[in-house]
Amino acid sequence: MAGTGNITVWINSPGGDCVAAAQIYNMLMDYPGNVTVKIDGIAASAASVIAMAGTKVLMSPVSMLMIHNPMTVAFGDSAEMQKAIEMLASVKDSIINAYEIKTGLSRAKLSHLMDAETWMDANKAMELGFADGILSRTETEAMEVPAVSMLYSEANVVNSLKAKLAAKCRIAPKPQASEPTTPTRTHKADDLLDRLNLIKNWR
Repeated sequence: MAGTGNITVWINSPGGDCVAAAQIYNMLMDYPGNVTVKIDGIAASAASVIAMAGTKVLMSPVSMLMIHNPMTVAFGDSAEMQKAIEMLASVKDSIINAYEIKTGLSRAKLSHLMDAETWMDANKAMELGFADGILSRTETEAMEVPAVSMLYSEANVVNSLKAKLAAKCRIAPKPQASEPTTPTRTHKADDLLDRLNLIKNWR
């Protein structure tokens, strides 16, 4: 805060403590100059929150951005577990605030993306509003969003795999056998008479 002028923040981090990330985010948001965030490796978890403080967010074409639900470790009885659940819900709401301000996406959409642990390449991050451009050799103007983008969701992949396995393992029902024609009473009587005659001749 003692400096002047615009600043550039390079991010390559798998994340960490969400409270520390919140403090860094707030400091960058309060900075009077322009803040350019450049993601040259990965901005995952809490690091993705820090990235949202950029006046402009640029991503390397080979970088990734990941968002997911906050996690914690809890110990105690059921009341303590419930407190931990409520705390995580509050933390998630605060994280969504940062994503919502940057992307303009609905809170429901952002919540679903977090539930699914969503990984985005630079193109998809631009498409969803998490990034403003892709780092180029000249690093001047932001590139246009390419037609091809990638979004990876562990939940979607697992569900897709389950569906494919279920389709492969599905057992076709056995075709119902046609019912045999019921012999008439006359045929039964004739068969019985033939058998009796056979026994009689045998003796």
